Amino acid sequence: MRTYADCFPCFIRQTIIALRQLTDDEALQERIIKEVLPVIAAADMRKPPAYTTTFLHRMIREQLGQDPFKKTKHTFNSLALGLYPELRERVRGSAEPLWTAARLAIAGNVIDFGIFSSIDINGSVTRALEPRIAVDDYESFRAAAGEADSILYLLDNSGEIVFDRLLIEELQASGRKVKAVVKGSAVLNDATMEDAMQIGLPELCEVTDNGSDAIGTILEWTSPGFRAEFEKADLIVSKGQGNFETLSGTRKKTFFLFQSKCGVVSKDLGLEPGSMLLKKS
Repeated sequence: MRTYADCFPCFIRQTIIALRQLTDDEALQERIIKEVLPVIAAADMRKPPAYTTTFLHRMIREQLGQDPFKKTKHTFNSLALGLYPELRERVRGSAEPLWTAARLAIAGNVIDFGIFSSIDINGSVTRALEPRIAVDDYESFRAAAGEADSILYLLDNSGEIVFDRLLIEELQASGRKVKAVVKGSAVLNDATMEDAMQIGLPELCEVTDNGSDAIGTILEWTSPGFRAEFEKADLIVSKGQGNFETLSGTRKKTFFLFQSKCGVVSKDLGLEPGSMLLKKS
């Protein structure tokens, strides 16, 4: 997808959300907001919004001298780990554990502080486990997962990765080899290797990074090693709206699990904001 005029207010709002994670110094906030305006003005409208937001967050981290989401990420990893035993029992007690785990993985995508300043995890779980969601290609997903020997699982946000762990467990229980992918360095509240280690993911499956600090997965900005993994994988499981923005045109067999959180993406999909999707490429 491309960038639209409606993305511009969101660029500013994302900047404010990031700054308020770390400082209440209004003078500092004002200075940094003014400094990011030329980046927004230079947005390439032909590319997904994730390109511009990547540049924005690089500048914000440089100006602050640190990752503004570091504390928030740790907090929500811990919060989600507290929910994990109950969620795991839901999966184990389900008539179809893979279906339940996939829906819970979508529910976890609500943990996104690049877009939301507050979240309702329990409400998201309830909605995800309803019989119908906006786009539901589960039967195709189940078939594709059953045929794949190797699955590359592109993680999205910290906290959310605890929900992803449930789905990875189910995929591996059926004999699939899953490799989970985190970001190469900090960006927004996206998961890095530090987050994966906090929730014990390397004890479950191989975890690698994509060598990039981009929002979503901008393939030309990732490492050669990751691109090789991407090409050889039998199946890609792609979490989050940013990954959908940047990979929706891929020819790889891919399933996108996410919530449509903004008006621009929702309009592009022909859906209402807040819609949940398990969508095949």
